[in-house]
Amino acid sequence: MDNQRISNPENTSEDQYGNGLRPRMLGEVIGQNQLRENLGILIQAAEQREEALDHVLFYGPPGLGKTTLAHVLANEIHANIRVTAGPAIERAGDLAAILTNLNGHDILFIDEIHRLGKAVEEVLYPAMEDYALDIVIGKGPSARSIRLKLPHFTVVGATTRLALLSAPLRARFGAVYRVDYYDQEALKQIIKRAADIVGVTTDEDGVAEIARRSRGTPRVALRLLRRVRDFAEVRADGHLTRDVALEALNLMSIDSLGLDDIDRMVLLTIIQKYNGGPVGLSTIAASISEEADTIMDVVEPYLMQLGFLGRTAQGRVATRKAYDHLKIPYQEKPSQPKLIE
Repeated sequence: MDNQRISNPENTSEDQYGNGLRPRMLGEVIGQNQLRENLGILIQAAEQREEALDHVLFYGPPGLGKTTLAHVLANEIHANIRVTAGPAIERAGDLAAILTNLNGHDILFIDEIHRLGKAVEEVLYPAMEDYALDIVIGKGPSARSIRLKLPHFTVVGATTRLALLSAPLRARFGAVYRVDYYDQEALKQIIKRAADIVGVTTDEDGVAEIARRSRGTPRVALRLLRRVRDFAEVRADGHLTRDVALEALNLMSIDSLGLDDIDRMVLLTIIQKYNGGPVGLSTIAASISEEADTIMDVVEPYLMQLGFLGRTAQGRVATRKAYDHLKIPYQEKPSQPKLIE
């Protein structure tokens, strides 16, 4: 799938320009109220005991702020943060080099932590549990193992696929939090805050229209804001109103619920080519020339949240809500496949 897809919640190079819009402290974070309260307690307890934070794992769909929360934790405890990603740590030696350069209370943020290799995980286990690094020196009969002590540090992991995280690694995180989709009110506040920072004048209705089509995802909301701002500056007087937002979003083929061409293509494939399903994920992917993993990770979660898509033992099915949204007549089937919760 093209990473430049406007409603793609995955991180792209363009999103790096929005780093200045990210909240730096916990009090600046909008939404995720229960998660913020839990993190506040975690931080305060660690500070009172003068200890490093417990290891934290964030999981949930992409674009919801897992990386931002890791940086917020580092700022709150006035610690340095080292950022890496699971695929970037190819060998155990790569992780050992990172760990030996950490100081006390530092945070090691590992994005896509479910993609760590088995050999790398074996090094990470004693580092997280005992703050120790086991190194083998030499080869053959003369080889010997030495244990290096590490400062007390914190691993913050982020993953979109919690089920792919090995059980031993998951068990070593003392705090596991789900980051969920944002409601409309929170998205409106995020968009208004970002608009104020970049100097865009807005109407309440214009902000609400962008929030409504942001798929519950702050990253998508900020990306849409940038595109609507461009439209307002070129085609309007630079002021972001509801009419300007509507015209810009319609031009980008983002409908009233935030669905784009790819979302509609998936639904129409199931409905028109396969009579509403059930149909296998690989078949859908082949029909629209996309990767199955991309559909499962990026497209499906939001369609399922809307109630447009269901999973059964035989494959995916389009629901009546999907037919209604696409204005396609719905026909009851003699026997409906049982949905998987």
